[in-house]
Amino acid sequence: MLSVVDLVLPFDGPWRVENSPARRVPSHGTDLFGGTYAIDFVGVDERGRTAFTRDWRTLLATEAPERFVGFGRPIQAPVAGTAVAVHDGEVDHEARRSPLTLAGYAVSQASRVRGGPPAIAGNHVTIALAGGEGFVLLAHLQRGSILVSVGDHVAEGQPVARCGNSGNSTQPHLHLQAMDDADPSVARGLPITFRRFRERGRRSGDAVERRDAVPAEGAVVEGAVPPGRGP
Repeated sequence: MLSVVDLVLPFDGPWRVENSPARRVPSHGTDLFGGTYAIDFVGVDERGRTAFTRDWRTLLATEAPERFVGFGRPIQAPVAGTAVAVHDGEVDHEARRSPLTLAGYAVSQASRVRGGPPAIAGNHVTIALAGGEGFVLLAHLQRGSILVSVGDHVAEGQPVARCGNSGNSTQPHLHLQAMDDADPSVARGLPITFRRFRERGRRSGDAVERRDAVPAEGAVVEGAVPPGRGP
């Protein structure tokens, strides 16, 4: 039986959940690159919007990543451990929301898979959990934003980078996964849970607190206020 890796949300503010393993496994439709239980988080504003602007480019063309709420938002370590892999230098490419541009991007998917983990994950950080209990990968980070180096001890909640649009990404978001090996090309995915968070569903504006759970597909999540620190 695979060990479950317990995490904290790696960010502040609201983020929308996409490709959640709470909906299906494998969550991204494949077991490749250790992504069986991977989850995506897309930054949103208080109204649930993923982008600041919507115009003709949204329907017909690509868009600059700076148009999106999540681009440049700080990303924190979801677990304590040691940075064992750091990759930077991949460009934050144009984002795609229109069916026209998404179709063209899908055609080139196979070439990115052949490029291996850097072409898929883009700029990324891998953290080894203490005690050899697994590895956590944070992917699609903003170029030049990574704050840790290989061998650094990383504390839970420590800033490690910013959200970007590098690698196999159609708009700025954070891809997170747990694995049994530091090398995604040979790793098996490990199940994950998040220790404590607030979740708002697609149809409900009411937030519920959840513990040791996986956020639902399409939900908006934020970190829960620790006991004694609320209003």
